[in-house]
This record gives sequence, structure tokens and C-alpha cells, in this order.
Amino acid sequence: MNNIFTGSGVALVTPFKNDLTIDFDGLKKLVQLQIDGGTDFLVVQGTTGESPTLSSDEKKKVLECVQDVNQGKLKIVYGVGGNNTIAVGESLQSLPAGIDGILSVSPYYNKPIQKGIISHYRQLAQSTDLPIILYNVPGRTGSNMTAETTLELSEISNIVAMKEASGNMEQIMEIIRCRPNGFGLLSGDDAITMPLIAAGADGVISVVANAFPERFSKMVHSAIKGDFSLARKEHYELLPVTKMFFEEGNPGGVKVALNRRVISEEYMRLPLYPVTEGLRKRIYTETDRLLK
Repeated sequence: MNNIFTGSGVALVTPFKNDLTIDFDGLKKLVQLQIDGGTDFLVVQGTTGESPTLSSDEKKKVLECVQDVNQGKLKIVYGVGGNNTIAVGESLQSLPAGIDGILSVSPYYNKPIQKGIISHYRQLAQSTDLPIILYNVPGRTGSNMTAETTLELSEISNIVAMKEASGNMEQIMEIIRCRPNGFGLLSGDDAITMPLIAAGADGVISVVANAFPERFSKMVHSAIKGDFSLARKEHYELLPVTKMFFEEGNPGGVKVALNRRVISEEYMRLPLYPVTEGLRKRIYTETDRLLK
């Protein structure tokens, strides 16, 4: 099974109202912004979507809303991960219809060794026929998936790609160098997406593209086409706001920019907390500059 998730993917935020119920009108506007802005595929219920704070029923309703607006225009990847292998496998066996792939984070908190990570994903791959994107983010999980682990898992037919957010360029390039044909490498760090594509990556699952899909997709598509003059220009235009978005935690920063664009409000569920007023003003200024 070859990877079909390439280009500019977006890890959708979940908009909330001031009473912290889901803002479905804001979500509809966000999905339409992605469709119009050049995004290639949507990721629903990743960490950026505050998935740990949503109930099962809420997650289902968010997915249904995204599907209703999308109408099959963009591929949809659904986040299903955890550190209880049996429970995650059971979840994969009862997924709603209309999902094109799964994003599944490496088990967090209990810090398995590499053999445990491999066994975890082998069991997940047996639990679904959908293509699976691995997700390595040591800063959140407390453990790193090595290049050797990724390459071993890449031989499993329905494990089709890796979202790499380790920030370890040597490790990522080793995966790109040794991967089998058809296995994708997606950047999990907005700030290094352009150089990773230059090194052979196939695209990104982005936070920044929530607020600036037009510019981010232009950067990604230019880099994939080999037009690095334009890609570098867009990369450096976006770099300041990219750093701001993660300065006080994700998705607090990007929700400020979405508020500035009149897409949705800044509200998040605890334990996430709003950004400081100083950072908010800087993001407003940078958002205005990028939208000119």
C-alpha cells in the first residue's frame, strides 16, 4: 500500500465557544478556509485539535462536521492513538465511515522500548485495513522512535508514512535514505518543513496552515516542485509567526491568528491556557502583515 498523503496537510484545531462547547460554525469556516487555501489533506483529532479533552461523542460530531463541509474534496486522516494497545486496536475496529487514513502517535507516558513500540504498531496494523501514519514526537511521548524502528515498521503493508517531529535531522534523513518505495515521510515541525522537503520529505502535517493555508501550501508545493527560490521566500515570511505559535504552547498561538481572521475564537479547554497579552499583540501584528 503506497502513501497517498502528500503535500500540505493540516492538523485542524477544534474551535470552542466561550462556554467551551464546540463551535461548529467556526469549524465549518476553518474547513472551508483549508479547501479554498490549497490544503491537500485534513487531520482531525490530532493533539492540535485538543483531542485529550474531547469526549467520544464530541469527536464523532467534529468528524461529521468536517466531512459535511469537505464533501470528499480533501482526504481525511483521523487521529487514533494511545498507550493502551488493546484499547487503541478496539477503537480502530469501530471507526465511522468516510475516513481515508489513521494518524497514530507512538505510545506516551509508559515509555516502551523499541520492541514494544514495534509490537504496538504491528497489533494496530492488524486491527484495520486503513492506511496508518506513524507519529514520532518525543517531546510529547517521552520516547523516541529510532530510524531503525520506523524502517522495520515501514515493511508492514498498511503502515504508509511517518510524521516525524523529533527534530533530529540525521534520524529523519536516514529514514528518507533507506525507506522502501511508497513509504512517505511527513514533517511534524512547521519550522523545518521546507528543508525537510529539500532533503526528500513528501510534505507536512502542519499547525501553522490552520491560519495561513494559502501561504503555507504555496511554500510546500513550491518546495516539492523544486522551486526553492519561492519556497525559501515563503518559508522565511512564515518563520516569525511559526515561532510565535509555539512560544506559549499549541494551539494557543494559532487560535489567536484564527481569531484575527474572524474564523473562530481563542478559547481552549484546561489544562491549556490562553497566551499572554504581549504575545497576542505580536501575533495580531504578524497576522496582519501576512494577510496584506
